[in-house]
Amino acid sequence: MEYAIGNIAVAISWSDYFTTLMEGLGAHIPEWLTMDYWTAQAQTGEAQQLAWSNAPMLGNIRIICDLPAFSISVLIAYITYIGIRESKVSANIMVALKMTVILIVIVVGAFYVKPENWSPFMPNGFGGILKGTAAVFFAYIGFDAISTLAEECKDPQRDLPKSMIYSLVICTVIYVLIALVLTGMTNYTLLDVGDPMAFVFNEIGLDWLAGVIAVSAVIATASVMLVFQVGQPRIWMSMSRDGLLPSVFSKIHPKYKTPSFSTILAGALVSIPALFLNLNVVISLTSIGTLFAFVLVCGGVLVMSHDPQRTRAKFKIPYFNAKYVMPLIAPAIVWILGIRMVNMAGESGIASTIPYFLFIALTIFVSVYAVIKNYSLIPVLGLISCAYLMCESGTSNWIAFLTWLLVGQLLYFVYGYKHSKLKLNN
Repeated sequence: MEYAIGNIAVAISWSDYFTTLMEGLGAHIPEWLTMDYWTAQAQTGEAQQLAWSNAPMLGNIRIICDLPAFSISVLIAYITYIGIRESKVSANIMVALKMTVILIVIVVGAFYVKPENWSPFMPNGFGGILKGTAAVFFAYIGFDAISTLAEECKDPQRDLPKSMIYSLVICTVIYVLIALVLTGMTNYTLLDVGDPMAFVFNEIGLDWLAGVIAVSAVIATASVMLVFQVGQPRIWMSMSRDGLLPSVFSKIHPKYKTPSFSTILAGALVSIPALFLNLNVVISLTSIGTLFAFVLVCGGVLVMSHDPQRTRAKFKIPYFNAKYVMPLIAPAIVWILGIRMVNMAGESGIASTIPYFLFIALTIFVSVYAVIKNYSLIPVLGLISCAYLMCESGTSNWIAFLTWLLVGQLLYFVYGYKHSKLKLNN
């Protein structure tokens, strides 16, 4: 479900750029139609105050919703519904535009960087970097989303690994460059906005470039939604074929050859919540869900690579024996986190240390098995690093995530366990 929830976050961000663009063109959208209820209620800025005071009333309830976010979600769902070829062409055009704008931002913005804005370079320390990484980890969903198109690739064993690795390297470099430019152009404390690239150029007086960025972002941000919206129905389709979801999820449209029911449902699960949900809440929930999914993927790689009966394990990864590394890493992790947990218990209470205690237990367990089973180092490190970032997600996010996980478990034991074809085959 993190694809759908991630799309809610992207839709809300798209709405901010769209609103900025419309203002620049002289078309004002009422503030109460451009944000969620809780953001308006906080009244932390002029727009929020106007949204709260001008919103129409239904009884004692103010009607406040994000209409642009809803509209773009419906449009993207329609594009993915009518066919993969149309989705591919649309995505290619939007990505080309997006990359052009990003390069312009990096090149032009570099001339306005003030090094003093980077001092201190880590204002919240290394712990702040880890918390930030955990908070925005949903940005990495797009890489694994490529794998959902395996059935529509000519040579998935060759094409998918290459495409994932290339995109991962390219996007990581771009992430770093954009972060350096934006934080160099203005103080990082001012960047807590939905349209940061347009914002920084407005701040330095380059309104024309801010307008170009807003126009491009409106189009290009939709490409991110397109990736997620293509991936989510195909995951459900695959689960349905394995018996984990009802057969209607794998129903293929006779004309468009797309998973019709799954696509419509995914569109509804994105567009309707996008009307009302808060951006920060959605981002945090998406990130912890994505991290957990990556933990499961790394664990799945370990299981499949050591089971000769798993004939579908056709994808290979470089092998380095983890037993020569984990006995050195695991004690260091336990020692460092043990000291940190003692300090946290004194400052925030014992409850705040529970995620870290579970992580230490997982690290010891995985390390022991890595030595016994000669596990590959890459998935072991992937599992441990993603599990640690989950610890940095905060208590409220864990509560929401565990509730989300419980719903999934209920669905599995009520339906999936009885109908799973994988279970019957084994």
